[in-house]
Formats: sequence, C-alpha cells, structure tokens
Amino acid sequence: MKCPVCQHENPNEADFCIETGKPIEFHCPSCGVITPATGKFFMKCGHNLSQQSEHAPKEPSIDEKIEKIQKYLPRDLNDQILSKRDKIEGEHKQEAVMFADMEGFTPLVEKIGSEEA
Repeated sequence: MKCPVCQHENPNEADFCIETGKPIEFHCPSCGVITPATGKFFMKCGHNLSQQSEHAPKEPSIDEKIEKIQKYLPRDLNDQILSKRDKIEGEHKQEAVMFADMEGFTPLVEKIGSEEA
C-alpha cells in the first residue's frame, strides 16, 4: 500500500505511513471519494475496499471536474460561466482566500442558522 505523500510502499495492514506518519487513504475509482484505510467499504458508493487492486487517485477528466462543480453553483451562475467558457478558459487571476478553522463552529451554525452565523 503506497503512501499518498511519499509513495513509500507500506505493509497492507498499515493505516499510517511508516515513513511520514500520514494516514493512508483509499481513493475510489468509481465515485472518487476518499475513505480512510481503516474502513472496509467506501463511504459513498459502498464499493468493497478489499477488492481494490490499485489505491492511487485517478485524475478526473475536465468534464468530470466541471460536472462536480456544477452541483454546487446556482444554475444562473453556472450558465454565465459556461457561456463565457472560451474567453475565460486558461485565464489566470489572482484571488485571495481566507480560511479559519473554528472549534465548535458547525454545531453553532446548526443551532442558530447559517444566515445568523
């Protein structure tokens, strides 16, 4: 079983890489979901992990990536982006992204609602 970080070959029973200490995860070839090595089945599609011969992640095609993104975009925004696809494809823009990991945030949002948070 190869470590996704360093590609070191670990024993089959390893849950963590013996070189990096990183968790060894399985990437489902059909649904693309990552499942910890401790599981017996993939979380989303139920595929049997013991039937996995290759655990390396499969790079999704551009169409698969677009399809995945479209699930989370409002339909009108999705249509705007696709109508300008030829103009913006390959264009690079500088963006700023802020990420904060706050302990207890998810239960708080569930309690008070996302608009109030």
